[in-house]
Amino acid sequence: MSNPRTHAQTRPDQPAYIMGKSGEAVTWLQLEEQANRGAHFFRDIGLQVKDKIAIMMENNEHFLEIAHAAIRAGLFYTPISSHLVASEIEYIVKNCEASLFITSYAKKEIAAELIDILPDDVTKVMTGGTIDGYDSYEDTISKYPVDPIPDETTGRDMLYSSGTTGLPKGILTPFPNQEYGEQSDTMKQFIQLFGVDENTVYISPAPLYHAAPLAYCNLVAYGGGTSIIMENFDALEALKLIEKYKVTHSQWVPTMFIRMLKLPEEDRKRYDLSSLKFAVHAAAPIPVPVKEQMIDWWGPIFIEYYSGTEQNGSTLIFTDDWLKHKGSVGRAAMGQIHILDEEDNILPPGEPGTVYFSGAGTFEYYKDPDKTSKSRNSKGGSTLGDIGYLDEEGYLYLTDRKTNMIISGGVNIYPQETENHLITHPKVMDVAVLGVPHEEFGEEVKAVVQPVEVSNAGPELEQELIAFCKSKLSGFKCPRSIDFVDELPRTPTGKLLKRLLKEKYWEGKESKI
Repeated sequence: MSNPRTHAQTRPDQPAYIMGKSGEAVTWLQLEEQANRGAHFFRDIGLQVKDKIAIMMENNEHFLEIAHAAIRAGLFYTPISSHLVASEIEYIVKNCEASLFITSYAKKEIAAELIDILPDDVTKVMTGGTIDGYDSYEDTISKYPVDPIPDETTGRDMLYSSGTTGLPKGILTPFPNQEYGEQSDTMKQFIQLFGVDENTVYISPAPLYHAAPLAYCNLVAYGGGTSIIMENFDALEALKLIEKYKVTHSQWVPTMFIRMLKLPEEDRKRYDLSSLKFAVHAAAPIPVPVKEQMIDWWGPIFIEYYSGTEQNGSTLIFTDDWLKHKGSVGRAAMGQIHILDEEDNILPPGEPGTVYFSGAGTFEYYKDPDKTSKSRNSKGGSTLGDIGYLDEEGYLYLTDRKTNMIISGGVNIYPQETENHLITHPKVMDVAVLGVPHEEFGEEVKAVVQPVEVSNAGPELEQELIAFCKSKLSGFKCPRSIDFVDELPRTPTGKLLKRLLKEKYWEGKESKI
């Protein structure tokens, strides 16, 4: 069966992955040997099957090596966003009960802050150099053998939500209970669906601590392809890498498409992108005009899905179907979809409600039975908290997250629709629409805009954008006012941290945050 070890045996000198900026390649043999050394280290410090470790680092050549070491040691490994502050990292390390914390020299400043606040019994190591309080990961594992540990079994990630609506939630999904190297049924299906093999070249433009990039890199590793890991996303650099490595497979979030579309036309036309066969995207809703422009540019190679780290269900839609059902995220690919009202009644096609899945994966929010319970309904389904509706053919359309809904004068307003329209304006680089306090109506609609040119910010652009919104949408959906910012608070995976914006406007008032 195809897996990283078989590739190390048959193609030892071929690259398993290549770092985009530095060009550093890690071969299948190097990955095999380093992952085995890491697994021996984990056992030597007492880590057994189902124990937990935490990884906090930027995209670098060690990240996947450490993940593969944890997988073959049968551990739960928790990647942590390298953009969090010390108190947030401390919370996750303690909450997931990690016995080992691995970081990098590039994160030495925040790593230094963590020395005195992480538990004393947590082993601390660092890649790429060291500071006081951390041992060198490379030096530590170099003394261990390159052959496999004797009790290999398959571990898995234990990821935390991005904290867009509060403290991150640990998402615990069932342990695989399978031998190392064995492909899960889901992995087999996706390897077949996307045609992943030794000729696959996959570009990963997002942080590896996020669920989708990590999952796709592991999928490609099992299928035998080579991953191109971007250290940081840059729109122009992504196009260069696609041409340079003749990339066949890719995975994106909508903000990346928007950044690429905002490039000057000569830059967009400069690179040969004809090698691309698949462009997968998810993580956030995509405005219809943005996807239409991407299809015109790259061709009918797009696959959109809706799912979550919770893996409680998923949808899938290919380009041909999307063109017939524009705006949809597809039909159920895993589990069954149910649209329910607040009393758990099934809603008819076309009527929005909470999106639930049943008949697929199970999950729990680690150490938080209340949050777990709130994600379930009386019929046995589970939800990620999104609002949407089904059409007559069973295609799902998302309208927004329940926590983002604006209630103004008793009217429910879903800001996603307004955001999707405003982002198409040529002077808008990014936008967030939210409810702010209003004495009479409870809330009113406000837009916060990151302009393409900061010098354009001001009353004139504000009125232009409000008029642009009203030309397409009902007046109650349009912002009453617009504030301008240099940059919106997004995670590197494209998720908008809307709660940070809301805090500014709701401070000292009764908040919906």
